[in-house]
Amino acid sequence: MDKRDYYDVLGVGKTATADEIKKAYRKLARQYHPDVNKDNPAAAEKFKECSEAYSVLSDEQKRASYDQYGHAAFQNGGGGAQGNPFGGGFGGFGGQGMDDIFDMFFNGQGRSGRSRADNGPRPGADLRMDLEIKFEEAAFGCEKEVSLNREEECETCHGNGAEPGSKVETCSECHGTGEVRVTQNTMFGQMVNVRPCPRCHGKGKIIKTPCHTCRGTGRVKRNKTLTVKIPAGVDSGSRLRVSGEGEAGIRGGGKGDLYVYLYVKPHKFFERDGTTIHCEIPINIVQASLGAEIKVPTLEGQVIMKVPAGTQPGKILRLKGKGVASLRNGAKGDQLVRIKVVIPTKLSEKQKDALEKFSAVGGDDINPEEKGFLKKISGLFK
Repeated sequence: MDKRDYYDVLGVGKTATADEIKKAYRKLARQYHPDVNKDNPAAAEKFKECSEAYSVLSDEQKRASYDQYGHAAFQNGGGGAQGNPFGGGFGGFGGQGMDDIFDMFFNGQGRSGRSRADNGPRPGADLRMDLEIKFEEAAFGCEKEVSLNREEECETCHGNGAEPGSKVETCSECHGTGEVRVTQNTMFGQMVNVRPCPRCHGKGKIIKTPCHTCRGTGRVKRNKTLTVKIPAGVDSGSRLRVSGEGEAGIRGGGKGDLYVYLYVKPHKFFERDGTTIHCEIPINIVQASLGAEIKVPTLEGQVIMKVPAGTQPGKILRLKGKGVASLRNGAKGDQLVRIKVVIPTKLSEKQKDALEKFSAVGGDDINPEEKGFLKKISGLFK
């Protein structure tokens, strides 16, 4: 059975932040945990499914691979046994997903010795946008201006969250670590757990006078217009990575990246298959019979193409190097021209007379291919 999309499993969008993904997972894990649904086998499958989705989407590298390749990114050696992107352990619930299950049932403090402090640098979130471009823009490449609404570092406090001129003090309760240790009696015995400091909320610092611009967050929402360079040869589904154009990091963390997904508008005349361009050109029966030189549109303008005498309907003629450039090596594909022989539906008296004379001269002669076909089916009518 095909796996569901991990974003659909957790009920979040593809641009969801790490916090939104974690919140959605915790809600589903509480709902479907086997201990809460002992008489409902379907709940265990739901629990397994949402835990699997979270283990991928909560990891930046796994999520990037999933966004690009889908479930195929974790099959045949892509991070464990086929169908198990977590590399074993607890039937696919190992790693970070299991840590958060412990968090849930021990009030968020984590397992013994595991740090939950949030006082270090954190990279900014990646952003995604969809961009529609014309057929010709995909073939030749172009530059497009795009507008983003993203979190950027506050220019007033330079990201530290404090009003300029005010002091940022070290938390007296956790002494700047952002963590406090708590001993708790559980069903598993006594456990020493590490929690985020309740006074500084895991930051290790106390801001007495928050910045008036960002209200202490260190970041503000701004619109940004930037130019994205689109290389020649892209197609629908191509993904461009624009480094450092995602959201600003927290406490000195680096910026995220912008991922641009491209969608190419269909063309009225041309069709595309990879680097090959397809089109259809109509000619009349005289041109098909005697041969001719005809004008054929290409992406680079009209060219003259020679049609051999005796060309049959549906014949494919090739224009070398008139296709689309390859993204890998820049080599251009070809343009394939399908010949459509148009049979006139209305003839003038002169045209009829000319065709009757042609018929009289040619008699009932047909080409060798048609003679062979008639010979094969002649026995059917005896």
